[in-house]
Parts: sequence; C-alpha cells; structure tokens
Amino acid sequence: MPNPESPHGPVRPRTAVLTAGFDPHLSFGSARPAVFRSSTYVFSSPEEAEHAFSVLAGRVPAEEGMRADLIYSRFSHPNAEILEDQIVPLEPGAQAAGVFNSGMAAIMTAFLTVARPGTTIVYTTPLYGGTTGLIHSLLEPFGVQSTPVPGGDTEAIGRAIRSARNVSVVYLETPANPTMVMTDIRHASEAARNHPDRPVVMVDNTFLGPTFQHPLMLGADLVLYSGTKYLSGMSDMVAGVALSKDPQLMRKILARRSMFGNILQPDECWMLDGRLPTVALRMNRQSKNANRLAEALHGHPKIRRVLYPTLFEDAEQRRIYEEQCAYPGGIFSLDFEGRPAAFDFLRSLRIGRNAVSLGGVETLVCHPKSTTHSGMSAQELDEAGIGDGLVRVSVGIEDWRDLLADFEQALERVK
Repeated sequence: MPNPESPHGPVRPRTAVLTAGFDPHLSFGSARPAVFRSSTYVFSSPEEAEHAFSVLAGRVPAEEGMRADLIYSRFSHPNAEILEDQIVPLEPGAQAAGVFNSGMAAIMTAFLTVARPGTTIVYTTPLYGGTTGLIHSLLEPFGVQSTPVPGGDTEAIGRAIRSARNVSVVYLETPANPTMVMTDIRHASEAARNHPDRPVVMVDNTFLGPTFQHPLMLGADLVLYSGTKYLSGMSDMVAGVALSKDPQLMRKILARRSMFGNILQPDECWMLDGRLPTVALRMNRQSKNANRLAEALHGHPKIRRVLYPTLFEDAEQRRIYEEQCAYPGGIFSLDFEGRPAAFDFLRSLRIGRNAVSLGGVETLVCHPKSTTHSGMSAQELDEAGIGDGLVRVSVGIEDWRDLLADFEQALERVK
C-alpha cells in the first residue's frame, strides 16, 4: 500500500526502498549513499551532546521526526541509519529496524533484550542449528527455561504457549530449516496475545521474507533475518536484521546492541543497502527456479521425498502455506536413502556447489545433519526429521534447465 507518511508522497515499498532515509544534500549531492567510516562524531553544540547521550540512555524520549546527534559508531552511524530506514518499507507492518553484524547477533540481542532468568521461551523445532545452540549453551545456563514444540503442529503450539509460565518469548522459524515444515504464525500470535504474560512473538523469516511471507501482518512482534542470505544475495558478506511494528521494542533492542557492540559496520551497511532494491527480483527468480526443479524431481526413483511447499501432502501444511505465503520460495530438501546416496549426489554436482548458507544467486547444496545441524543431539535430529539422507538445496538464479540437467546427471551417479 502507498505510504502517506513518506516525504516523497504516497510511494510504494519498491520506491521507498530507494528513497526513504537518504538526503543527497547531506552527502554532497551523491545520488546514492556514500560510506562513512568515522568512529566518532563532532557535536553541533555542548547542549546537543548532552541531549544525544540522554536520548541514547533513555532519560529523555526521542522527538518525533527528529534525530539526536550521532555519538560513536558502536551506538549508530550514518550508514546504519540509512539502511535501517530503507529496509523498513520492505517488511509490511514494520515501523523500525536494527542492523547487526550477523543473523545470530540479531537473534541473540533480541533474546537477551526480552528474556530474563526464570522466564520461559517456547520455540518450534527444528531451528537453525546456531539458534538451537544459543538456547542450550547460553540461555539455559543463564536461567531461561525452554519449551520445544514441533513446528507445524498448530494445536500443540497453542497448548504449549497457553500452559507456559513466566513466558517471555515465543520463537518461530517458518519454514523450518531444513525440513520446510510451516508454522501458523497467526494462530501462535493469537495464543501469545491472550497469555497474561504477553510474550514477544519473534519469527525467523529468512527463508521467505521479506517477499513471500509477512509475519508482522499476521500478528508477530518482531521479524529476524540473516541478512547474509536473500537480503544480501551474493554470498560475500555477513549481516543480521531485526524489524518490529513497535518502535519502543526496537529502541530496547538497539540499546542492547549499543552495549554488545554488534552493530553492522559502515562498509557492510553500504553494500547491503545497495542490494535491497533487487531482493524481490532475485527471490522471484529463485522461487520460480526452485518450483520447476522440485516438481521435476518429485517421484524420481532415487529420491524418497522432495520437501517443498507445493508438494505438501499434509492438509494442515497445505492450509498454512496457502493462507500465509505468496509463493513457495527458493529452497527445497531432497531425502535420499541414507548418507552414502546423499554424499554421492553432493560430490557429483557440477553447477550446484556443496556449501552451507543459502539465498545467494548461485545454487548451494549441503548435508544438514553433518554440517549446519551437527550440534543437535541424536534425539533432537530424530524428532525434527533431519536424517542421514536429507540434502538441502538453495536454488540460485541460473537457468533452471541447466540446474535440472546437473541434478539429473548427479542422480545417475547415486549408487
């Protein structure tokens, strides 16, 4: 929808991402943002210096439509502010954003802003292996209780939220990595909203956002991204992003970021900002490619299952996908008969590259159980359905026919 608050008039997100938050006159007329590599900033007056520290510490509220003087690049800097302003229009429902030096930094900072010792986090499984490790190795020893619940089980998630005591966070990853299981964001958000503790609903939207799935419009409070993935799209930088419909929540998260010092640096902010206008273009191409590949490989005699939204057989999974997502996205998983077959396939690829990460313009293929999710226990892996034969595919923007030919020749070599 057009944004009547935009200084450029009622513009749409694809326009706002090129115009919001950047004044060329402040960059000597540069048509696009420059890189500001300063660590410290000169105050306009002693009074403004005092005011800037008071705003940063929360002693006085930030004035609507006004920015306090910059202080020090650990707190914020021009490239971060430009990027945060320009990424907000891409996430429907967002009012504020924060950028971090990795996706895990964004997740950790959000958790440590809201969770306290003695509170509970309800989370869906499986999660990205790093997030699972963060919960077990940092939050639980810190005194935060955790309640895992299978992703996609709508009723079980609702029950887990309603029965949780001192619940501070409801954390959803949908689609789940790497099983593609989808969780009903609206249903979980309603359960959280009706809980007397009113936990913060956080959604890892890396797989489908910001183009195909919009958690804030479905009731979530906070959306988290590995900006390394689709937002950047070139497999050449590491970044994280958090977006919220509540500016006050984001101010609290940014205060923790100032303490931890995990803000995204100016050069990376500049790089990521330049890629935002093409996110939807790249993701649409990747989704079309993945859709064609997944459906072409479905039923292949050497593949047990192809895990992809358009191929869901479970009625509840189909319902969630149809109600929650615009398109199926650029990721699918192949389930082979055991590790030898999976490894034969991986070593035989010529175009697809055996590497972790996802969302880049090149096709990346990996074996989650031995790589990205290798830190999970045997029980967690079994319950999540991450077996020896599972291979995750992140489809790039190559010609899908070349990718299909590559996959087919690799399948021929599977013993």
